[in-house]
Amino acid sequence: MANNILVAQSGGPTCAINASLSGVIQEAMRQEKIGAVYGALNGIQGIMDRRIIRLDSQMHSEGDFQLLESTPAMALGSCRYRLPEYSVAPDVYKLIAGVMQDLEIGYFFYIGGNDSMDTAHKLGVFFAEEGIDIKVMGIPKTIDNDLPCTDHTPGFGSAAKYIATSILEIIRDTQVYNLPSVTIVEIMGRNAGWLTAASVLPHVVGEKAPHLVYLPEVPFDPDQFIEDIKAAQLEHKAVLVAVSEGVKTAEGRYVAESVQDETVDAFGHKYLSGIGKYLERYVLEKLGCKVRSVELSVLQRCAAHIQSACDIEEARLLGAGAVQRALAGETGRMIALVRTSNDPYAVELGTFPLEEAANKERKVPAEWILPGNKDLSQEAYDYLLPLIAGERSCPVQAGMPVHFHFDKTPLEF
Repeated sequence: MANNILVAQSGGPTCAINASLSGVIQEAMRQEKIGAVYGALNGIQGIMDRRIIRLDSQMHSEGDFQLLESTPAMALGSCRYRLPEYSVAPDVYKLIAGVMQDLEIGYFFYIGGNDSMDTAHKLGVFFAEEGIDIKVMGIPKTIDNDLPCTDHTPGFGSAAKYIATSILEIIRDTQVYNLPSVTIVEIMGRNAGWLTAASVLPHVVGEKAPHLVYLPEVPFDPDQFIEDIKAAQLEHKAVLVAVSEGVKTAEGRYVAESVQDETVDAFGHKYLSGIGKYLERYVLEKLGCKVRSVELSVLQRCAAHIQSACDIEEARLLGAGAVQRALAGETGRMIALVRTSNDPYAVELGTFPLEEAANKERKVPAEWILPGNKDLSQEAYDYLLPLIAGERSCPVQAGMPVHFHFDKTPLEF
């Protein structure tokens, strides 16, 4: 069979996804069974457009891999392309297979989230049904941490570390003046509140803030929100609120929908933002006190200067593990982290059918969310804390981080 590797990245950026790419390349270069290691630019679209580069020939030292791992976003670029069903567009599948066969690809690795696992699943099924000997493995990533099957996803730990640290710094800022105030921090999370859950971690080091926390898993009532703030103001002069961008009413509507348009991405997902500003105006109208909102926005996913060492090590481990499992004959599966212990923290690798992860969401367990919108359970802290552990130093030049860049000149083939 063909023994070259093709790897691609897809979906939303994280500051750990390049560590998974690093793991794939390093492990492939160690394996005598593997020939060339190729990368597709901008995900599955790059394969269709024949925008392919050679990866192994561009990695010359351990320092190159370390630099790649400390670089945020996607070194190969991403896409938001929904692979249609084979019955609808068979020519698309044949095009993809043709490109891979021209490159003598025996193993394909797709690093991404829920929708990316759907793409990998569809391709794996097609190859199997057509008798095309290309092993397909999914490698999870998403800061949202909402992929099923895996205990957590690479990218989440570093985003959680950034959020917890930012909340701590915002706490200090809110306490400068001896004035009543409300600060609302908007955190990413469409339907799952994992990132917003991380905002409570400053409680571990003795902070009272955030005083109120709102996750999408619990219906949001704007009137109750005001009452919650009033109650918090009786105890704290500077009230800090953490809220997910995706909080919804009991009827299932995003709270900030009234200030958003109907724009959706290729997968039908609405573009979300604005809950912080919406609630800022609402508090000002109802309470008339000093209020401001802070939107952490894309910094949650690209703040590589504060990567979690645990996150990067596990991302690399998953990339390498996917190569090992594919060489052992596995296909149509997603490599995953299985937690075996909280104290001491330990994980092992497992694999699951891609169809069990494709287009599915895993939410924060309801029992972890305490009544009153003030805190989460001890189980949540036990789950979250190991994932933000450890620090990594990044290369610096002229006082700024240095990032890795591939030569992206497409091969001619």
